[in-house]
Amino acid sequence: MKKTQLVFVPAPGFGHLVPAVQLAKMVLERNDSFLITMLAIHNPFDGGISKNTESLASIHTEIRFIEIPETIPAPPPEALAVGPASAYTSYINDHKTLVKDTIVNLVMTHNPAPIASVVVDMFCTAFIDVAKELGVPSHVFYTSNAAFLATMLYLSDREDKGEPKFSPTDPDYIIPCYSNPVPYRVMPLLHTDVEYEAFANHGRQFKESNGIIVNTFSEAESHAVSALLARDDIPPIFNVGPLIIHHKGKSLSGSDAVKRDEILKWLDDQPEKSVVFLCFGSRGCFDEAQLKEIAIGLERSGQRFLWSVRLKPSKGKLQASIFDNYGEILPQGFLERTKNIGMLCGWAPQVEILAHKAVGAFVSHCGWNSTLEALWYAVPIITWPLHAEQHMNAFQLVKDLGLAVELTLDFRRDCPTDFVKAEVITKAVKTVMEHGGELRNKAKETSEMAKKAVMEGGSSYVAFGNLIDQWLGCKP
Repeated sequence: MKKTQLVFVPAPGFGHLVPAVQLAKMVLERNDSFLITMLAIHNPFDGGISKNTESLASIHTEIRFIEIPETIPAPPPEALAVGPASAYTSYINDHKTLVKDTIVNLVMTHNPAPIASVVVDMFCTAFIDVAKELGVPSHVFYTSNAAFLATMLYLSDREDKGEPKFSPTDPDYIIPCYSNPVPYRVMPLLHTDVEYEAFANHGRQFKESNGIIVNTFSEAESHAVSALLARDDIPPIFNVGPLIIHHKGKSLSGSDAVKRDEILKWLDDQPEKSVVFLCFGSRGCFDEAQLKEIAIGLERSGQRFLWSVRLKPSKGKLQASIFDNYGEILPQGFLERTKNIGMLCGWAPQVEILAHKAVGAFVSHCGWNSTLEALWYAVPIITWPLHAEQHMNAFQLVKDLGLAVELTLDFRRDCPTDFVKAEVITKAVKTVMEHGGELRNKAKETSEMAKKAVMEGGSSYVAFGNLIDQWLGCKP
């Protein structure tokens, strides 16, 4: 069969690289006539990408990985402080020449097979222009949800109409992709002009692509999907999710493998749906005061718990600190008092934990990858958003979809640390663990819809087939 090439350009960061690899893997499972190259941009925010890329390359040998040279300086701390999304975007945009040269010299020259598309991350829209310059199609891979995709398009509409930026004194916004009015306080990433403009510009550039691939399934976000379908000014939308990475520990070695085994062995000894799991992503971390408050809240709840504990990094560093000297930070006697019902860890094999029968609730930052994993395994979510679009994800889960219980939802400028008190934590945990029958049933229904969506004949399966057909036909 004649070969066709796809070139993926994920944004720096494990949360963007991993879904891109999973999408590529799915493409090859559906049609092995594709040759896939993954261009990996150096990540200046967590010390690089080499380890992540090497790990993924060793597992997915059918995908060719090329690291883009590390010649672009990292954004200055002051730019990151003012507008992290804007600074992140500028850093990626500065790679246009490097990405174009890599595609020409290491992809096109390496293999004469035609390129069906350059598949760019939602933050890599600058490379849509690169694809145009090379005379090949481009597709956006949107790693968040349909609702936030529609929000970014909505922002570009507002700018094009000359409407003002969002303001804290505005009434709640009627955004077509949400079934409830959206308050200003759940949109912290759009509170500054530079961030608002960055997201609006991405939304505008999405329209220049040949299609938008979304890591969601239509049944979960029917309102947002309908809002997108109602537009006639955007390229085709392909809802192909959920893309779930099922590691099952195969890629782990050394201390990580030992930790995984310890965690799963502990879960094996717990009753079904009795454990609340707390994990906040690779960037999710708290200061000592908040960690103590979480400990108090968990202890007062009386529930079994598995807690991935991460301390805020020291000044000048971006990565959360993983540590094991818990007794030096947590309340005196906490470890002794909870030794029979709780387990603390640093790194955690999240997918395997959510898949375990002992887990009954998930206190989550509401990153979209984590949300999809919880929905897939029918684990009710307790929302604790921290960064980026997570507050809007949490708002959708609680208010629009009824798939989560609010622990915290709003971002408060008057309380920059968003400190959450122990009694709030206790109440949310007990609500789900002791009275969450309806929420658990809704989670189970959504899980069944997710699994049906990716099976032959399901909505995501069909959308994926349509996407492949477009690639093979190179249709505009």
